[in-house]
Amino acid sequence: MTPQETFVTRLRRYRQRAGTSLEEIAADTRVKVDLFEALERNDLSGWPRGLYARAWIRAYASAVGLDPIDTVDEFCRLFTQGDRRVRPMIEEMAAIVAHPLEYRPEVTPDMDRRRSTPRINMLSDVAWHTALATRVVNACRAVRHRAASVLITTHPRKRQPRTSS
Repeated sequence: MTPQETFVTRLRRYRQRAGTSLEEIAADTRVKVDLFEALERNDLSGWPRGLYARAWIRAYASAVGLDPIDTVDEFCRLFTQGDRRVRPMIEEMAAIVAHPLEYRPEVTPDMDRRRSTPRINMLSDVAWHTALATRVVNACRAVRHRAASVLITTHPRKRQPRTSS
């Protein structure tokens, strides 16, 4: 069995275990039942690419009780319909206007972009809670200081008249 067939079989089994029909999923997602039947046959020739395909898989996964994020990520890895790269769309647009393609992708297709994400401006895993606590304390101090200054300026103390005895 190919990874694509395994993925589709897993979706179908979860749907059957949940007792959800394809008609119910189609009614909830407003997607034709035929497209979900084609998905379960591993035939995505009638499916759109990109955003819509990912949204339909996300909705299907939610309906059958799977984690939508993991399911969409696996779908994107296994099927070209879930491709998140923009090159095909830009190629089509360049062909429409008869312009040479000058697009260079930031992430090359051979890179595993989910595993090689650089950690830019990220806190270390150990000290994140310390930094968060410090920011919360500083924010609370700033709010308390502002509130005190507002109270002082809007409600000045009234002097009590001195009484002579």
